[in-house]
Amino acid sequence: MRARLFAFLIVLILAPVYVPAWQDEIPSQPKSDGKVCVAIVSNASTTSAFVERMTARLTKSLKENKINALMMDSRTTTGRQLQPTIENGHEARDKECDYTLLTQIVDTREHPFDPHGPEISIGGRVPSIDASDSRPVSRENLQVSFAVFRVGRFKPVLDTQLRAQPSGDVSDTLVQAMDRVANRVSHELRKK
Repeated sequence: MRARLFAFLIVLILAPVYVPAWQDEIPSQPKSDGKVCVAIVSNASTTSAFVERMTARLTKSLKENKINALMMDSRTTTGRQLQPTIENGHEARDKECDYTLLTQIVDTREHPFDPHGPEISIGGRVPSIDASDSRPVSRENLQVSFAVFRVGRFKPVLDTQLRAQPSGDVSDTLVQAMDRVANRVSHELRKK
């Protein structure tokens, strides 16, 4: 019995410890000046939006907030739960990013049973006609969900949503929402 126990301990001591290879590549603490890869915004609403324009605005706003950000070619998932895709992961590693930012435009009327965070609304419901859509659009129903992930990790550093605050037209509303997302992400990353 002692011989078996001794042999087991020798094997246990001499055997290499299994640690997934991708875990070795990720430092335990993010760099204070970490680079953020911004995936192309996904539009999970029926409201038309120029997602490339929204992504460019979000990236520009992050840079104005002194965050090292760059636009990705890969897109944010259209699924309700924001998670990095395989393409996001590969591109973020290729671009040597520390974080990936995923952003999605959602119409809460289309997902009435999904959980929503506390809402802050200023002003009343203001109908609008988007130039690309002839039906009235209630900007009050638009929400922007966003999440920041450390590259190689599946638990978000930040995962939240905000209401798109009504303005002159839907396009302006979404551009302003991208600025608010950038401010929130910048604030969160400075705490790290």
